[in-house]
Amino acid sequence: MDKSAKKNLLLRILAFLATAILVLATVFLVANWQKLNFDYIRRWWAYRSLDRNEQGEVESYPYAGGVNSTFGKVGDDLLVCSPGSIHLYSPSGTACVAQTCSMSAPILSTAGNTGLVYDAGGSTLYVFRDRALAFTFTSQEGYSILCASLNAQGRLTVATQASGVKGAVTVYDSSFQPVFGVNLSSRFITDAILSPDGSTLALATAGQTGGIYDSQISFYSLSRSEGEHAPDAVCSLGSNTILKLSWPSQPLRVLGEEALVFLNADGTQAGSYSYDWRYLKGYSLDGESSCALLLGRARAGTTADLVTVDLSGQETAALLMEQQVLSLSAAGRYLSVLTVDDLTIYQNELTVYHTTEDLLGARKVLQHADGSATLIAADSARLYLPD
Repeated sequence: MDKSAKKNLLLRILAFLATAILVLATVFLVANWQKLNFDYIRRWWAYRSLDRNEQGEVESYPYAGGVNSTFGKVGDDLLVCSPGSIHLYSPSGTACVAQTCSMSAPILSTAGNTGLVYDAGGSTLYVFRDRALAFTFTSQEGYSILCASLNAQGRLTVATQASGVKGAVTVYDSSFQPVFGVNLSSRFITDAILSPDGSTLALATAGQTGGIYDSQISFYSLSRSEGEHAPDAVCSLGSNTILKLSWPSQPLRVLGEEALVFLNADGTQAGSYSYDWRYLKGYSLDGESSCALLLGRARAGTTADLVTVDLSGQETAALLMEQQVLSLSAAGRYLSVLTVDDLTIYQNELTVYHTTEDLLGARKVLQHADGSATLIAADSARLYLPD
């Protein structure tokens, strides 16, 4: 066979192989189009080195502290805080951080690769970053920490009691140096958070206006001078007592007892969603473009409405839940709902992405933005990877 014939044969073989690969890839994509997305690839790449059992599942690992601890996700890791200790575990169960502490009411907050633990009403605060203790704070003797939070960039905001005022708020830069402060003498601070870009501070306060109880959100630009001064903008929520602030992206998400409210940094409302006299039984404010609420028509009982609300306050989907919901958690475009019988991971408009009954005694779930989830049982935890 001459060289020209050999070359043509080689080209035909390569063309045949390329066509076969293309056909097989097309068939595979058609058969798995609901599962195959960039998150599937991200999960495969991020967790490819983890040990699996015979069923292909990531093995569970023990954690310190017990199921009554406080839990949060720091990147792909699990942060666990009990009154006596703080631990950070990798997805494989390796303890990356083990910090002793003494807290009566530990509160946990996370943002990206940064985790915050503080003692509400106490005096100590810890910040963990890149699997190490990055910052500690101890309030002055006789003063206590009212609240603390991390913004989307991991910057710290701390509110404490202070002499002569009802609350003092300090904002720290990425190196944990104080860069801004506000003192309040007329209203009580219930929550404080920094905008995602770090330019605006939002304070939730409680007090009276004209002798009537009034919840307010006050906004302060960090370009202004420090001290006690009038806020740049104020939004009154009336009797809607503020339970929590969340600001992963614009607008600010304000969870109240009566309604979920969305506010722009200039104090104007971007939208709101009333609970219509239903009782708030659960929530997650961390979704990429929506919030999840669990609303019951009675305080007791397991029946409740699972509702997703977009960032303009419009209901996007609702499901009637007739099983007891143990935990719900949102991240990215996923929402995990853990019941006594199964775990269901939803996507937009509460379409089912994946479900499993393989719970191994799980009582809490933490959703990850890549579609994976951490399942937490009484004394162990494991990473759950949808097929």
